Amino acid sequence: MKKIFKFGLLTICFLFVFQNCSDDYDDVLNYRNTNEFVWTGLNQYYYWQRKSPDLNDGKFASDVAFQNYLSNYTPETLFKQLRFEPGVTDKYSVIFSDYEALEAALQGTAKNSGADFGFKRITAGSTEVFGFVRYILPNSDASTKNIQRGAIFYAVNGVPLTVDNDGRLNPTGLSNDTYTLNMADYNNGNITPNGNTITLTKTPYSENPVLIKNVHLVGSKKVGYLMYNGFYSGYENELNNAFAYFQGEGITHLVLDLRYNSGGSVNVATELASMITGQFNGQIFAKQEWNEKRMSYLNAVNPDALLNKFTASLSNGNAITSLNLTKVYILTTKSTASASELIINSLKPYIDVTQIGDVTTGKNVGSITLYDSPTFRKENLNPNHKYAMQPIVLKILNKNGVGEYSDGILPNVTYTEDYGNLGVLGENTEPLLSLALSYINTNGRINNTSNAKVFEHVTDSKNLDGIEKGMYLENSSNISRE
Repeated sequence: MKKIFKFGLLTICFLFVFQNCSDDYDDVLNYRNTNEFVWTGLNQYYYWQRKSPDLNDGKFASDVAFQNYLSNYTPETLFKQLRFEPGVTDKYSVIFSDYEALEAALQGTAKNSGADFGFKRITAGSTEVFGFVRYILPNSDASTKNIQRGAIFYAVNGVPLTVDNDGRLNPTGLSNDTYTLNMADYNNGNITPNGNTITLTKTPYSENPVLIKNVHLVGSKKVGYLMYNGFYSGYENELNNAFAYFQGEGITHLVLDLRYNSGGSVNVATELASMITGQFNGQIFAKQEWNEKRMSYLNAVNPDALLNKFTASLSNGNAITSLNLTKVYILTTKSTASASELIINSLKPYIDVTQIGDVTTGKNVGSITLYDSPTFRKENLNPNHKYAMQPIVLKILNKNGVGEYSDGILPNVTYTEDYGNLGVLGENTEPLLSLALSYINTNGRINNTSNAKVFEHVTDSKNLDGIEKGMYLENSSNISRE
């Protein structure tokens, strides 16, 4: 069948209903090139579709004009051209030339040395940056080397760390399979090279986001502590097992450490909220707000698809272990983002949430994976390439419609980590956990003082894989051709 340019038909099929679409619709879906897939996917799903001039439904007068436009770009440059104010409004949409790499990154699997880093400007306004080790993953190359939490470095492979004009970390060799860190000492806020080096090697690694779980006795209160570093759906059982452990220990309070958690699956965030509570099963945890075209369709045919509800079971069918808590204490830094912020914002209408630490990132938008297929799902894929997109498609709100926290969520108790004294994660002497335990012990009557030097946040190693602070839906019924 001859290919015809029918964006009007495409819009009708999208907005009204699938059963009335003709065979010509199927013909439109057989994209003639990768750029057609990029444009059409963003035209349907991109959150800022109406604000992106080149995504306008009436942009092209003919198929010839459309194809001539597409011919000026590669898939990557077209994707960037179509984004709305990239780096300003849209900071997070990405495109991958290999969907397998994208899928692995979303599930916490990638080549990894096992050292997780944060990066800060040495002085305000400077391009100079230093890195510090946030934690070491078990059974990794870094776990066999003389490097630990709190280690400072100023260069990689002898090249000093800097940022460009957009505040992004310049290439430093960290993307190499093997790289050498040039180490430094931290002296009262000054970064001083010390001549030492440490060489690390990446291997394929799947990070279990449940890094630490233990219990602390504070007076008569049993406090569970969970350091959780990513909302990865492949580790639902491990997360649920952590709550079974807390339940078995009879904890009365919970400290949830999300300070280095840059997000992940909305579904897993909903499950975690259900583990913390349990008394709100079936009630609204979060609401999704898509672009105008998508909202019009979903409100007409399936408004429930716009809601994430507290649940009693995991996506694999296993029963959730719930603690039925009425309060939770959450540790945050400027690296706390997306699904982590979703937990904070969407639990607040239901229970007492005490946030301790630094202001969060401020990512209240989420994405989906779009594949080059008739349904944009991973089925009947175009065999000629492996491109996939992870564009921002929705804003997420709590049950009261609150979700405007693009500048970050402010803590109840402010504390900035001291890079000269980061402590040992999970121990009651670690400064941020110690502050939370003191807060619980005194029922909030603490005199919090911190003399730590404050450094401007740049990025962290979780964002160097191309997935910037991701919050995404997976296997969503909202991804369809109608």
